[in-house]
Amino acid sequence: MDKDRQLQERVFINDIDSFSSKCIAKCLAKHSLECDGSAEKECRTLKLNDSGSRSYRVVGTISDGSEDDRPYVLEAYIRPSREKILQKLMECDVIVYNITQHPEQVDEARWAVTALHDKINDFGQPKKFILISTVMTWACSEPINSDDLELPFTDDDFRRRKAHPNFEKHLELEKMVTKVGKMMSWLGEENEIPVFGEGNNIVPTIHVCDLARVIQKIIEHQPKPYYLLAVDYSNNTMEDIVKTITSALGFGKIQRKTFEEAFLQQDLSIMDIDLLHVNLCMEGVHLKELFTIHWLCEFGLVENIELVVEEYRQIRGLLPIRACVLGPPAVGKSTVSRQICDYYKLHHVRLNETISETISHLEYMMRHTFSDPENDDSATATEAQELLSIINDNMEQNGVISLPLGYLDDQMLVKVMMDKLISNPCKNQGFVLDGFPKTYEQAKELFHVDEHESDERTPISLSNKKIMPEFVFILDASDSLLKDRVMNLPEKLVQEHKYEQEHFLQILAKYREKNMEEESVVNYLEELDINPLLIEITSISIPDNQLLMHTICERVGKPRNYAQNNEKIQKEGMMLIETTVKAEREQKELEEARQRSAHWEMWTKTLEEKRQWEVQQLEVLSVQMKTYLTEHIITTLSLGLIACGSAWPEDPIDFMAEYLIKNNP
Repeated sequence: MDKDRQLQERVFINDIDSFSSKCIAKCLAKHSLECDGSAEKECRTLKLNDSGSRSYRVVGTISDGSEDDRPYVLEAYIRPSREKILQKLMECDVIVYNITQHPEQVDEARWAVTALHDKINDFGQPKKFILISTVMTWACSEPINSDDLELPFTDDDFRRRKAHPNFEKHLELEKMVTKVGKMMSWLGEENEIPVFGEGNNIVPTIHVCDLARVIQKIIEHQPKPYYLLAVDYSNNTMEDIVKTITSALGFGKIQRKTFEEAFLQQDLSIMDIDLLHVNLCMEGVHLKELFTIHWLCEFGLVENIELVVEEYRQIRGLLPIRACVLGPPAVGKSTVSRQICDYYKLHHVRLNETISETISHLEYMMRHTFSDPENDDSATATEAQELLSIINDNMEQNGVISLPLGYLDDQMLVKVMMDKLISNPCKNQGFVLDGFPKTYEQAKELFHVDEHESDERTPISLSNKKIMPEFVFILDASDSLLKDRVMNLPEKLVQEHKYEQEHFLQILAKYREKNMEEESVVNYLEELDINPLLIEITSISIPDNQLLMHTICERVGKPRNYAQNNEKIQKEGMMLIETTVKAEREQKELEEARQRSAHWEMWTKTLEEKRQWEVQQLEVLSVQMKTYLTEHIITTLSLGLIACGSAWPEDPIDFMAEYLIKNNP
């Protein structure tokens, strides 16, 4: 029984629905900590180096009752009372308290330590209490050597540590846990752009999976030192970290701001701002001496940025949206592409603009490289000059002297477009490819990946997979509608797009011919198991575009943008939905009004016809009555009135009554 219990331990973790606690729980929930590279993915099972294999039954508290799938948790307690928490703690072999996220965690952890200490005589066997604290308890520590400020703090220096004023409670709790004879570890944190202050402050870090490995080793081996520094072997500055992150996710540029400006950022808490200012060189000597750890990010964030960025994308659902909008000329591809980009925050990729950007970039590289005598990057400049010469020669061979530049050969067009699509902005945020590829050959060259490639794939094939569109929208309209639209365009746009009547009819006919062939762009995309969505354009009016966007959004789904933009994205999404619903409602009301008007006209017409028929019928019936009155009534009545007028009787009515009775015809 004791042996079984030793091999399977029950572990309590607080706030198990938070990110770091969740990652620790996932790793501990398996027989090992050998993760497959993503903190959100299931961990693989392997035998431990010590006796036998060990597994952990993870339980913990959660902040809300959301029914998220938590296969890594045996039991989850929703906002339990302290009495219930103590009951659950007593049932566990290991208690892990994470106090790195919000101040309320400190109070609960202090209570837990005190409550468990009071119940120590009731323990059936020893328990392990692990406190995950913050680097801010070292933030105001005096340097080890004032002459050598880069000399790192080690685990043995924990007695001389001094906390930031806002983290005094964290330090008190650390001392309390140490005093009652338990062990604790440290969770380093890193922050992202912008750079506040000089940026030369050293930020200790550790990957959350590596932290989980350290916790497992503590559980298994129970080392004698009660205070351990869990840090990786990097000494990266804040500027190093920010530059690396922005190079991986953006344009490689940083934004310097004064430290005071951090207080103006609405999404930064006081704790976040304090963490941005930390400057500590630390070394976890006991980790190296006591444990053999299979590190995931041994040398820190900068050295493992690709792994961390991929985890960041996967965990937060920040996968780039890659879309392609195709269709005949003047159907509205650019308008729709721009609307998709505005809503989903994507990059709008157009052929002519991309070629112009490429030429400008190549000329800039040549100009600045050759003009700077200290710049030794001559190889890059030479390569840029060669590519620019190829583009210019290609344009001259095709008879193109100036923009538009869509007349380069397919090989050059595909190269230029591919370089654009594999750039960091398009790779990270996503893109909408507007009106390209135009032919089967271009599509095959741009997206082709050999299914029988070996594992050692070429860079081109890997690039092709990264730029493969998820969503393809084919806009189409009748030729007559397209002609009408071109006829109503301003002259400036007609000249800009070369939509003069004869030329427009030629390119429209060429498009129809290309798409009637067996080897068309649509057919090639279907070969890649990409099912294009065909959208028929019946009107170019604004309501039609809104309904079209509603259809596209239903196909693509919710935006996958970064968290700081979520509120804005949701507002824009609600505005789009409201606008679409309003347009649908207005169109429905207009149709209902038309139907009511038609019914009213028909009803009015029917009533008028019925009234005329009734008048005619009355006239027919009144002929006999008129004849009778004229022949029998009017003559007698007239004579009676004449007689009454001559006699002047006292009662004219009685007189007329007697007269009509006597002279009744």
